[in-house]
Amino acid sequence: MISPEKATMFRNRLIKVFRHINRAARRQETSCYRIYDHDLPEFPFCIEKYEDWLYVAEYRRSHHMEETEHEQWLEDSKVIIGEITGVPASRIVLRTRQRKSSRQDQYQKLDDEQQFIIAREQGLEFKINLTDYLDTGLFLDHRITRSLVREQSKDMKVLNLFCYTGSFSVYAAAGGAAEVVSVDLSKTYLKWATENMELNGFLNPDKFIYKQEDVKQWLMTLPPAYFDLIVMDPPTFSNSKRMDDFLDIQRDHPALINQAIAGLKPGGILYFSTNFSRFQLQAEALTGCLVKDITRFTTPFDFRDKLNRYCFLIRKEVPEPALQDLHP
Repeated sequence: MISPEKATMFRNRLIKVFRHINRAARRQETSCYRIYDHDLPEFPFCIEKYEDWLYVAEYRRSHHMEETEHEQWLEDSKVIIGEITGVPASRIVLRTRQRKSSRQDQYQKLDDEQQFIIAREQGLEFKINLTDYLDTGLFLDHRITRSLVREQSKDMKVLNLFCYTGSFSVYAAAGGAAEVVSVDLSKTYLKWATENMELNGFLNPDKFIYKQEDVKQWLMTLPPAYFDLIVMDPPTFSNSKRMDDFLDIQRDHPALINQAIAGLKPGGILYFSTNFSRFQLQAEALTGCLVKDITRFTTPFDFRDKLNRYCFLIRKEVPEPALQDLHP
């Protein structure tokens, strides 16, 4: 049971943020966005809207409540959330999760309901699962980054590494990419990525290629100077039994980035992102490239001052023209 004072506090805060965020979402014609993220310590929720559904995740903490008391507290919170947002209880999915600095937990399966909805973002459609995994299948914090990829993909060869459910691949294809290669270790997520591509009409197997590979190892086979644009959004840490080695993004990012740069044409672009909160880019270990921190620029309206990730635009240098032989 929530005390009347705390219920009023939560209701007032949610009214304020929902009005502001919902207004901004309408202006940007976005139907998938984050409403609330642990704004009040007494109500440690992350609340996201996907079309006419809400995904409500309670961050795990020591709440000092008995199980039945906690369940009632959740139900009372759910009533307030539905009241303010106008979403019925039947369309509010409630989960418990730990606050994480890594996206590796996206691979942890929680259920097997296989219930998907179709969410729309900037004219494109994506399959969303609100019940079976810790993450829904669409990282809302990369909305702007995805738009950049679409704007720059015309006639380009695009590589999406650690592709997850393929949202960057969909945007690249929508931008008119000549070729899109999506790479991930998970067969489940590659299938999901394929379905997202097909959902948007991108069916040509000669143009749209999917590879189930350990990215860390596969990058060693990357053809030199082949791609125009690469997206790399790796987990912070991964030690899947299907990998030959474990991945530690702080330790491994210089090698991963340098290998990706080798696969870029001169002037080509790499978008590199990480959710590791203590990440420090080792720029001095990167070769033949120019680096720009675009974290702030790529932060969407619903993540302002709350985003816990970094994003960099890394451009492969164009070699200076060789000096002409001036001797007769």
